[in-house]
Amino acid sequence: MTLFLSSYENRLDNKGRISVPASFRASLSSDKFAGVVLYRSFTNNCIEGMSMSRMEDLSAATDKMGVFDGTLDDLSAMLFADARPLPFDVTGRIVIPADLLAHAGIKDRAVFVGRGNSFQIWNPEAFREMQAGALSRLRKARPDFKIS
Repeated sequence: MTLFLSSYENRLDNKGRISVPASFRASLSSDKFAGVVLYRSFTNNCIEGMSMSRMEDLSAATDKMGVFDGTLDDLSAMLFADARPLPFDVTGRIVIPADLLAHAGIKDRAVFVGRGNSFQIWNPEAFREMQAGALSRLRKARPDFKIS
């Protein structure tokens, strides 16, 4: 199982390349595609990222929806039409397309944020603000997980 943990801030170089964290690349090492799949988040101003296998799982999940379901049309436009399979170069870097960077407000630095079976890429300041809000909400909600 692919598992993305922790947060890593990296710099984009002059050619727009950025290094994917080594632990993320290690999590992806057993995937048949040597790279990541990225698309614009439709819930936050960030970039969503995952393995090709996870993208295939999402595709299989949408197959269970009605063929004429309007939500399927929206999901297809945001997930599949917007998705970019980006292979790693020999040093583990990718080039994130300019429209994805603009969507997330990323200019010269980005933070890769582990989310279990996926990850996000954020503008560092925007992530710090979002994370502070999440901590505040969780302190109030105090979620309780039952782990067997």
